[in-house]
Amino acid sequence: MSWTLGPDDLPDLARGAALLGTGGGGDPHVGRLMVQQAMREHGPITVLDPDEVDDDAFVIPTAMMGAPTVMVEKIPRGDEAVTALRTLERLLGRRATATMPIECGGINSMIPLVVAARSGLPVVDADGMGRAFPELQMETFGVYGVPGSPMVVSGDHGETVTIDTGQDNIRMEWLARGATIRMGGAALIAEYAMSGADVKRTAVPRTLSLGLSLGRAIREAREQLRDPVSALAEALSETIYTHLRVLFAGKVADVERRTVDGFARGRARFVSFDGTSTLRTRFQNETLIAEIDGEVAAIVPDLICVLEAESAEPITTEGLRYGQRVVVVGISTPQIMRTPEALAVFGPACFGLDEEFRPVEVASEYHGSGRDTHSTPG
Repeated sequence: MSWTLGPDDLPDLARGAALLGTGGGGDPHVGRLMVQQAMREHGPITVLDPDEVDDDAFVIPTAMMGAPTVMVEKIPRGDEAVTALRTLERLLGRRATATMPIECGGINSMIPLVVAARSGLPVVDADGMGRAFPELQMETFGVYGVPGSPMVVSGDHGETVTIDTGQDNIRMEWLARGATIRMGGAALIAEYAMSGADVKRTAVPRTLSLGLSLGRAIREAREQLRDPVSALAEALSETIYTHLRVLFAGKVADVERRTVDGFARGRARFVSFDGTSTLRTRFQNETLIAEIDGEVAAIVPDLICVLEAESAEPITTEGLRYGQRVVVVGISTPQIMRTPEALAVFGPACFGLDEEFRPVEVASEYHGSGRDTHSTPG
């Protein structure tokens, strides 16, 4: 059933989308403010359930591309994504009937909402990653046969670049990354144009409504003085994400972060509250792997989320700071993201990791001190 998204929903949605973004996908505060401004000017947004999208509908996903560290300082003007979409429409000779996110994240769950408000289009409640990934070929759309190009990259000076690499989504990413770097390290894009039938076949369904429900679960637990991590586990247990496992609790001891080749790359080290255990993570925009005392506790494509210890507010990789008190959780990805075809596109080896994928629900148990273990049934 379609539903209406209004300004009052945005804080919860931004929080939940940032959680699903696994440390990447852009700053949630910036994304929320962009949608608030668009709604103030143009009104609320219609969100379509993917099952209700006509098979012959024409859906053009929209997003921001670039390093999250750049996005914090280089806030979009606001109309770049609409420009990208309209340019792609002219190229393809067909008007879009809806837009859709390509990934979850604090900005990239929000950019299609900005487009929807400014253009009058509805937005489909689905995306192509079920989390955030750093590269454009890492989409369930592409895994299951939808080409990413032709695509349009739009900058904040009104310039656009059109890229068409046919079925080669990896080369599309490489060329688009170069254009984005030359536009200042962040740009807006329209890509993976598809039919409504392809949406139903290839997208991870209902991730906007999921983000909204997860953000609400955290907020309501805090208001009711309940443990927000337990509330998250309960909220996820009835979804296609199923499992949440607490991996670690402690403090940020060290962060190494640099912006290179259009990505925020780095490592972080966490020490348990009792000082007996160490968690190390690696990230490329998003957190890719969590190792506790040398043992893999969670690995991409499962979600690894760093939360503020008391409030469970998600912390992005660019927001990690020495001394922060955190809880790190792992969340299982939907089955559409765990097939051999999917792991060949965004499994560990695709990020240069030597470790094999092992589902978080069967990986290492909780490490640290001062908190209980939370895991959903099953």
